Amino acid sequence: MNEVMQFFNNSAPENVATSVKLLLLLTVLSIAPGILIMVTSFTRIVIVLSFVRTALGTQQMPPNQVIIGLSLFLTFFIMAPTFQQINRDALQPLFDEKINLEQAYERAEAPLKEFMSKHTRQKDLALFLSYAGAEQPKTVQDIPISALVPAFAISELKTAFQIGFMLFIPFLVIDMIVASVLMSMGMMMLPPVMISLPFKILLFVLVDGWYLVVKSLLESF
Repeated sequence: MNEVMQFFNNSAPENVATSVKLLLLLTVLSIAPGILIMVTSFTRIVIVLSFVRTALGTQQMPPNQVIIGLSLFLTFFIMAPTFQQINRDALQPLFDEKINLEQAYERAEAPLKEFMSKHTRQKDLALFLSYAGAEQPKTVQDIPISALVPAFAISELKTAFQIGFMLFIPFLVIDMIVASVLMSMGMMMLPPVMISLPFKILLFVLVDGWYLVVKSLLESF
């Protein structure tokens, strides 16, 4: 601790400012995964894909690594226009020293607010605005980021669960039909999952399920 204090005492102001900037940059990088989850389409995608696996009843197939990897690449694909705008308007001018860090933050915040506001329910946003006692924003850019992020997150959770419920219905019907047939045949000791699982996988393959799920996710954005 004494060495750190001695470093700051003996350093020039510009060196201290650079050290603080590096510290802030490392802090941002450490919370980057949380930022990625909370302000992008990742939450909806990974939950829907997890619902698909649960509805199929295939336990760990596909593995978690595959679901997360596919979710990440779909997120980058969906968010590509937003990321390109952030890079063009905020990062490149910052690297070229045309704007300062505060201006870069404001420019990077604008496209993210545009994206999140399009997929945030008014009811969810009003909840956090009223709790914070904030005034009704006139434009998207007037919405505080501290209220928009959690509102966007719970809106994404609701949308993902709605899609997941719709995915469950056809597989639930198959499970009910198989269970009824087995009961009518007196085979009550045979687990219905053992019989219904191949039929669910066959149905999912025949209708090209992964294509339909991914297509639905892309169209939802």
